[in-house]
Amino acid sequence: MPGLNPVALWRQLLALPNESRGKTLAMAFLVAAVCSLMVSMAAVVLQPQIDANKAAERQAKLDAMIAELPELAGVLAGAGADTLQTVIVDLKTGTETGELFDGFDMAEVAADPETSTELSDDQDIAGIGRRPDYAEIHVLKAGGKLELVILPVYAAGYQSTIRAFLALRGDLNTVAGLVVTEQGETPGLGANVATPAWQALWPGKKLADENGVLRLTVVRGRGTTEFEVDGITGATRTSTAVSDMIAFWTGPNGYAKLLDALRAGEL
Repeated sequence: MPGLNPVALWRQLLALPNESRGKTLAMAFLVAAVCSLMVSMAAVVLQPQIDANKAAERQAKLDAMIAELPELAGVLAGAGADTLQTVIVDLKTGTETGELFDGFDMAEVAADPETSTELSDDQDIAGIGRRPDYAEIHVLKAGGKLELVILPVYAAGYQSTIRAFLALRGDLNTVAGLVVTEQGETPGLGANVATPAWQALWPGKKLADENGVLRLTVVRGRGTTEFEVDGITGATRTSTAVSDMIAFWTGPNGYAKLLDALRAGEL
């Protein structure tokens, strides 16, 4: 039908007066559509590079955290960087899989029903929906003795998913460091979880008491015990999210079986 010919319709549109409301709306729609298409195409084309940059950034932050951990500088210098082992573990059993996956992505593993476990409301204190069945951890040994284990952790924050590395010393109860690698919380408030000053509060804190009861938490105001970390002023929900993140990942639905295996020297 001639009236539906795109070329004819385009010519009709161009023939309209510039002050025509219909022409203005049509041109605005076309510009928006073209821009949206270009942005979508750019996102698809650049996604591999974006993912690679994120992976490089996470690795750089991990390397910086390891290098700056108090009291480990001598261990690292004496043992050499090659003693830091990367291991894929099965969280259902707490055992090593014996495999390494190039480009392992915890988020992708968690999104796949074949490689993740759906959590009930009672289990899902971190608000993540599904827990990945596999995780990529990092272990540092010196003279056959466990010195450090670095665990990737994450939880739903106030405005974003908060991702971090939790580093535990060889006793698996003393925090060596917490480094937030990704977050999109409120600038100046919740986003302070990623500041060096707040992260510096974590080393030396304890996960659990002598009875094995998990007690580490982010409190309102100032922390006064070895189990408490200062809360972030004006960011209660983000602070709570970090507490829930630690509780979930060090608990029975997170790394508990793995930590038991490490304590027993089975990994």
